[in-house]
Amino acid sequence: MYGTNNRSPADAEVIDVLIAISNVSARLARKLTILAAQSKSEEGGKTHEQNERHGHDHRRAPQCCCRY
Repeated sequence: MYGTNNRSPADAEVIDVLIAISNVSARLARKLTILAAQSKSEEGGKTHEQNERHGHDHRRAPQCCCRY
């Protein structure tokens, strides 16, 4: 798609810096995810609590208001 023969040394350096930033960002995101999970488990909480179902449908059956 793009020719690699026409790159200047400055372009190669910019590409290397952007790749390094991307790699560091990915490592940082992984470490933050691990730390967040550890702090949740130390608090006794769950790591993925939002929108979690426990096999129950939490809706009640409609109440009948007619009594004989």
